[in-house]
Amino acid sequence: MLTVEQVNELVGNLKDPILDVPFKDTGGIVNITIKEEIEHVSVKIAMAKLGGKPQLDLQMAIVETLKENGANTVGIRFEELDSETVAKFTGDDPAEDQPQTIEGLLSKGNPVEFIAIASGKGGVGKSTVAVNLAVALAREGKKVGLIDADIYGFSVPDMMGIDNKPGIEGKSVKPVERHGVKVMSMAFFVEENAPVIWRGPMLGKMLTNFFTDVKWGDLDYLLLDLPPGTGDVALDVHTMLPSSKEIIVTTPHPTAAFVAARAGAMAKHTEHSILGVIENMSYFESKETGNKEYIFGKDGGKKLADELNADLLGQLPLAQPTWDPKDFSPSIYQPDDQLGEIYQQIAQKVITKTMKK
Repeated sequence: MLTVEQVNELVGNLKDPILDVPFKDTGGIVNITIKEEIEHVSVKIAMAKLGGKPQLDLQMAIVETLKENGANTVGIRFEELDSETVAKFTGDDPAEDQPQTIEGLLSKGNPVEFIAIASGKGGVGKSTVAVNLAVALAREGKKVGLIDADIYGFSVPDMMGIDNKPGIEGKSVKPVERHGVKVMSMAFFVEENAPVIWRGPMLGKMLTNFFTDVKWGDLDYLLLDLPPGTGDVALDVHTMLPSSKEIIVTTPHPTAAFVAARAGAMAKHTEHSILGVIENMSYFESKETGNKEYIFGKDGGKKLADELNADLLGQLPLAQPTWDPKDFSPSIYQPDDQLGEIYQQIAQKVITKTMKK
């Protein structure tokens, strides 16, 4: 069985992924505990910055190293290395390098309008609405950013036909730009279509990084595609952004509208203002006859808007986007598509409702 000294040497030779310096030099091995009877090794590691793929990769490297050398099971806890130690290896002034908080971003006369796109349940087309509203705002000449905050069910890059990854500029991440929208998503930081098996605190840290470590540049609007429901990630976003506005997405079906009311109630509970309701899948219109079929019922969005004392921003029929093989974006409606025109009208309403008085 491994000894404390052997674990200290093995882990000490691994490098802090942020500083690129061995842990034996950073003093990043905080504690080592060994239970010989079950061949279990527990280590506590201090690294320069928590969250994201670097922490995940380091965790896997530690587990692999210790198991290769005789450990049966491995437990790992992380904490953040103190700023003075980090500064010693980066050459930065720790006072100048404090992470920028969301409150700080919001308090500096920042003109950005934060708009969260929320829903009570999955499958109502929330992400489709988020990407098309972002593109519609960009077509209106606005500078738009979009955060795919649906950490477990990220889909925005695929919907927009994004193949490339974010760039790195110094310590900042440069978002990918597509259709005039700057995009950041969890999808950029995991292996292709791999599941994200993280607990709430790590997800919250990743979201914070999306705000503070991404070089968004000048923006008029920053849209957030929230996870469905009222779980950890949605709550994190609500608490991070005290002045965010929300758009609630639902379908006409009574159950969807009933569940969506919870998302609206959460917005009000956290003192977010509800910008309006968008009803998706409102009806199917036959190209042959022009008849409308109300497949999921009728007026669920209007009833929800009335319940939340908000405006119904638009009703979106079921329709396939026109695909351009040369510029493939499977979920983006063209400006002359029926839904493209409706999204443009919704974007104009959003601009009017968010104009600074």
